Amino acid sequence: MRVVKELIREEVRISIFSWNNKYILKFELGPMEQTFKLNEMDVLEESELDSFLEGDFFEKVKRRFDEMGITFRSQLENL
Repeated sequence: MRVVKELIREEVRISIFSWNNKYILKFELGPMEQTFKLNEMDVLEESELDSFLEGDFFEKVKRRFDEMGITFRSQLENL
């Protein structure tokens, strides 16, 4: 597995890997993570992956983290 890029944006840790002819985009916030797999053939240049790190896609990732956090905290309260 090759690390393509690692960064933190708006408290979200983002890692992009290349493995088995796929790009793996991993977003982490606290105890939660979201992972997306993308066929390398769908991307002409690695720089195109930056479009997943901004705009509407990234906004939806952050909203999903909000939803995940609410669900997780609710479950912890019910233990």
